[in-house]
Amino acid sequence: MPTIATTPPLVAVPPDETLEPFGQGRLWMLQKKNGYRFSLDAVLLAGLAELRPGDRVMDLGTGCGIIPLILACRFPQVSLVGVESQTSLADLAVRNVHLNGLAERITILTAAMQDLPGQLPPASFEVVMSNPPYRPLGTGRLNPQTEKALARHELQGSLAAVAQAARYLLPNKGRLLLIYPAWRTVHLISLLRAQRLEPKTLRFIHSRSGEPARLVWVEARHGGREEVHILPPLVIYEAPQQYTAAMAALLDLAPSP
Repeated sequence: MPTIATTPPLVAVPPDETLEPFGQGRLWMLQKKNGYRFSLDAVLLAGLAELRPGDRVMDLGTGCGIIPLILACRFPQVSLVGVESQTSLADLAVRNVHLNGLAERITILTAAMQDLPGQLPPASFEVVMSNPPYRPLGTGRLNPQTEKALARHELQGSLAAVAQAARYLLPNKGRLLLIYPAWRTVHLISLLRAQRLEPKTLRFIHSRSGEPARLVWVEARHGGREEVHILPPLVIYEAPQQYTAAMAALLDLAPSP
């Protein structure tokens, strides 16, 4: 796994990009200054995941590659593939993978989720993950920047596309891990079950104690039986700009025991 680096690596940074440390310097991330930048949602999805040695993991809609990079730090014995339909973001993800010395474990594919059945064999991943676009067309303000609009609104990708791709890529009992707005939980569960992806574990995520849940983290199993476990909630902030101990642990990126 990458070692902790307190100074940035020697790499040329284009004027429209930034280079910033993440996870106490275990990772260095190139991102667009004005395009799509990864959010805390992606960090939560990767931070709450539990993987097994030898797992093959697919990240649908990988953006700049943050999810497979975090997982590569936390789980040194897994292999990862990130799929991204936007060429500019896929190229950025490739550069981030090489920047952090993880090209032997992480592969980035430029493809639409709908095209994966023609490019990859069925049941070829033990785990599929995604932080999918969550705003239906016609709701909310559509961001004029294409990268941000595609990441937030269901323009090209959607939860339905993620579920269909996951059903194809996962074997029986394979796992799908998602993070989604809590206000769309009913839609999420209904759509997953329609694809034979049975929700098994839910964890609601709150910005602050006493506030309504903002996000829900879900683990579903392909062909699983009906039985769901609701984990204790995760609270992100205990004071303004101060993470709770549980949230700070997710940002550490130390390998899981």
